[in-house]
Amino acid sequence: MRLYKIFSFLLVSIFLFTACELLDPKDDNHSTIDRVYNDPAYAEGLLIRAFTYIPTNDYRWDEVATDDAVSNDKLNTFTRMAKGEWSALNDPQNVWDNSNRAILYINEFLSVVNDVTWKSTSKEQNDLFIRRLKGESYALRGLFKYFLLRNHGGFGPSGELLGTPIYNEFLKTASDFSKPRATFTECVNSTYADFTEALKYLPMDYGNVANLAALPAGFGEVTDVNNYNTVYGDFSRQRVSARITKALRSRLALLAASPAFNASDDQNLWQSAANFSAELLNDLGGVSGLDAKGHIFYLAAQVTEANLTSGDLKDLKEILWRRPVYSDNVREVANFPPSLFGNGRVNPTQNLVDAFPMANGYPITDANSKYDPTKPYTGRDPRLALYIVFNGSSMKSTTIQTGVGGGNNAVDAIPTSTRTGYYLRKLLREEVNANPASLSTQQHFQTHIRNTELYLNYAEAANEAWGPDGKGTNAYSAKDVIAAIRKRAGITQPDAYLATVTTKEQMRTLIRNERRLELCFEGFRFWDLRRWKENLTIPAKGVKIDGSTYTYFTVEERAYNNEFMHYGPIPDREVIKFSFIQNKGWN
Repeated sequence: MRLYKIFSFLLVSIFLFTACELLDPKDDNHSTIDRVYNDPAYAEGLLIRAFTYIPTNDYRWDEVATDDAVSNDKLNTFTRMAKGEWSALNDPQNVWDNSNRAILYINEFLSVVNDVTWKSTSKEQNDLFIRRLKGESYALRGLFKYFLLRNHGGFGPSGELLGTPIYNEFLKTASDFSKPRATFTECVNSTYADFTEALKYLPMDYGNVANLAALPAGFGEVTDVNNYNTVYGDFSRQRVSARITKALRSRLALLAASPAFNASDDQNLWQSAANFSAELLNDLGGVSGLDAKGHIFYLAAQVTEANLTSGDLKDLKEILWRRPVYSDNVREVANFPPSLFGNGRVNPTQNLVDAFPMANGYPITDANSKYDPTKPYTGRDPRLALYIVFNGSSMKSTTIQTGVGGGNNAVDAIPTSTRTGYYLRKLLREEVNANPASLSTQQHFQTHIRNTELYLNYAEAANEAWGPDGKGTNAYSAKDVIAAIRKRAGITQPDAYLATVTTKEQMRTLIRNERRLELCFEGFRFWDLRRWKENLTIPAKGVKIDGSTYTYFTVEERAYNNEFMHYGPIPDREVIKFSFIQNKGWN
């Protein structure tokens, strides 16, 4: 018995010794936050991670949740949303998670950026890296705060207009996340503060300079032009610049001035929105700076032009900020008509088609338009044929028939056929071959900001602030901007219809319609309807064509609640976890 006890003791001792060896962790190759101080590429990864969360990194096609389009994919999340499934538990427009993650990455990056050795061999270059990266960080943090406000700001049950919690420091404990929602105004001011801070560090545009005399204002401390070019030169194109930051500020100002968030119609907010946009437009040359081909930015020549690696970015008058150019065929395979081996996913509505005026500029509802309902596509605004495939359109040298006898391209012929009588053309490259037997690709890019958006931002704000012909302290009016946009589109000149628009209310209707046309399928319509507090329940319409007979019908109802769905919900789990006030109506 005594021997057994001794043996057992030895066995247990061996096991415990071995267990200690096994359970005592050894050094491994797992990275910790300490690595950022010695590895600048790893440190910058914190900031790069935030870039991956930008909501406009890809087109969302959420127009299918509006009156502009439907999808032939019956399981499409935005289709289900529009038909009544939008809730705080099921929100396809939720940016709460990714935007707050991005903000936390940015905050952690800002806490270490000054202590990382970015360039050990040059103090000046090291300081410039710190400066640029801090500028980008503040601008990006402002961007994510804007999207949080747009998607999740709203009125609480007590009637107070709320934003989201403001996180300006890296959060370390669970209790830090329970900070209550700030007011909408506090969030706007916090976002403006981030943009203002970013502008302290950033040049208007990135690009190499020839000598010290050519340095941008505010970089007088630079003694070696090579240091500047290494940090702020051509290599940094499409990083966040001061120009991009100011464009983001323009978006924020327009949101804050809009009816959904400006119930008192504060004219100071409209004036600020107009002036922030004008600051950028003036640098482009004002109204004359509108890119003559900006409305076809996705076509071959414009994609090639946008892939600029050097030169003055002001010469590129349309694409302000984009993702890298890449080659694929995803958009085309998804959206070409079935006869061209596509899945016909996004189907523009009759509602959108009717929004395009005649080539003489008059709405089709105006007797002066000369609209012929038996020839509905004849004599229309040229943008209609550029953006939408209708019955009789030519696409890839093929006539697309969507009416009776149109084969698989006809309405509801097969699961990949159009449901409305229309197919998407905008954003697609017709040079793509979608045939699985001989697939080909073409170059594309995703757009974050186009200058046309800024022109439209200005027109909307200027009209609300000063009326159709008012200019404030600027050299052009809302009417001047809309005239230039319509002229570019191919509206017959002189623009007889525009001349009849004399009141703020008439101009507002026209501006909103021009915005609808110019920015269609780029992710604006869903949010524009909400910030304008427009009717969300207009059904999506389509057309069935049998010879010369056009029958218009409802394709899909819109099951929104106009009482509260102009504002998105706070995710339900966040309300439960942190006792956040939910927006009115979403409980």
